[in-house]
Amino acid sequence: MMPRPMHSFEANTGTAGRSERRGRGGSRGTRGPAMVKAWPLAIGLLLAAGTAAPSSGTSSAHPDATDWRQLFAEDLSDAVAPPGIWSWRDGVLGATEDQCLWTREEYSDFTLDLEFRNSNGTNSGVIVYASDTKNWIPNSVEIQIADDFNPKWAKSPKSWQCGAIFGHKPATTSAVRKPGEWNRMTITCRGPIISVALNGEAVNEIDLRQWTSAKHNPDGSEIPPWLSKPLAELPTRGRIGLQGKHAGAPIEFRNIRVSAQAAR
Repeated sequence: MMPRPMHSFEANTGTAGRSERRGRGGSRGTRGPAMVKAWPLAIGLLLAAGTAAPSSGTSSAHPDATDWRQLFAEDLSDAVAPPGIWSWRDGVLGATEDQCLWTREEYSDFTLDLEFRNSNGTNSGVIVYASDTKNWIPNSVEIQIADDFNPKWAKSPKSWQCGAIFGHKPATTSAVRKPGEWNRMTITCRGPIISVALNGEAVNEIDLRQWTSAKHNPDGSEIPPWLSKPLAELPTRGRIGLQGKHAGAPIEFRNIRVSAQAAR
């Protein structure tokens, strides 16, 4: 919001005369006009400080998802989940094993907004466009979640780090927070275009149509062999999934909301 403009007031003749006379007498007179000129600037600066940009938690990189519907019900009745692995506790969703949690419905164009909390060494992900949940790795797109502070992941390929399109395109910057702190992630899927925002920063965008090879990314880097299908050949609709406790490191989620109705 722009600061409200200041009204300028001209001194009346009598005041101007007094200022002029004091000016001839010394520094007391010269301070009066300078202060008058400085007031609009000083007040403008104070108003500007009051309208500073919001913190990353309210950045325009993330939507207002307050009224969006929850992706998963508290009883997980709308999910495909292995028995006894995934559960809600005090508004936080977690898993005890490396098993994925899937939506029952398929989604095409949608925006997913969520928070996650890493543990030391977390390696997880959000999965979109999954057409085969039993063999999801080559049949979906994974947005990587990882503890980039852990040496194992800090030294891994950039396309394996947090915010990456796993195995295909690294995040433009490392925006993940330290283990134990909550992170906010927004994933927007519009056909072949997928964009990712993390903690107030736009960190990734991919056009799946450019990934026509299953061996090399457009920049020439190698694709992990288990990602055996070109992204350009994947359908742009499917189930949404969350990866569980992978490699022994827990992951937690909360406020998981989606903006679109399921594609039927």
